[in-house]
Amino acid sequence: MVLLKSEVLLKAGDGAPDFSLLGIDDNRHSLYEFKDYPALLVIFMCNHCPYVQAKVTAMNEIYEKFKDKVAMIGINSNDPANYPDDSFENMKKFATDKGIKFSYLVDETQEVSKKYGAVCTPDPFLFDTKRRLVFHGRIDNAMKPEDRATENTMILNIERLLAGKMIEKDFDPSMGCSIKWKSQQT
Repeated sequence: MVLLKSEVLLKAGDGAPDFSLLGIDDNRHSLYEFKDYPALLVIFMCNHCPYVQAKVTAMNEIYEKFKDKVAMIGINSNDPANYPDDSFENMKKFATDKGIKFSYLVDETQEVSKKYGAVCTPDPFLFDTKRRLVFHGRIDNAMKPEDRATENTMILNIERLLAGKMIEKDFDPSMGCSIKWKSQQT
C-alpha cells in the first residue's frame, strides 16, 4: 500500500471535468444528469482501501444529510486486473454491504481521475452550483483509519457553501492509498 496525500491539479474556480461512466446500477452517468443540484461532491474511492473503508460511514452520513441538495458521486479508478477487490462486480457487492446509496461509478480508462488530478482514495472534490471547484480535500480530520474524527470538514464546508458563505480553505489534503494505475499509464 502506497500512502499519498491529495495533490492540486484542479484549482479553486476550475470547472468539473465531465464524464460518461458506468454505474453500479448498470447505467451510464454524466455530470449533466446532476445539473439541478445546488452542489456536487465527487469522491474518488475504491473497495479495498482501509482509508475508504474507514470513511464509508461518514460518506453515507454526508449523503443522507444533503441528498436533496448535493449530488454525490463515488468514482473507482483502480485497475481491477491487479486489484480484483475493486472489480465492477465487487463494487456492487461493496455498495450493498456498506449501505451506499449515492452513485458509484467505474472509471475503466482512468481518464476521469487524471482529469481531476485524483491520486489517492478517498480524494473528494466539492463543486458549487456552477460546477466550479470550491473545496478539494478531506472528509474529516481523522487521517488514519484507526483515528476518530473530531471535525466533519466536508459537512462544515457543504453547509457553508449551501448558506452562501466562503469556504476558508479551498484545499485541505485528504490521505489514503494511491490510485492503482494500469501498468501502461499514459
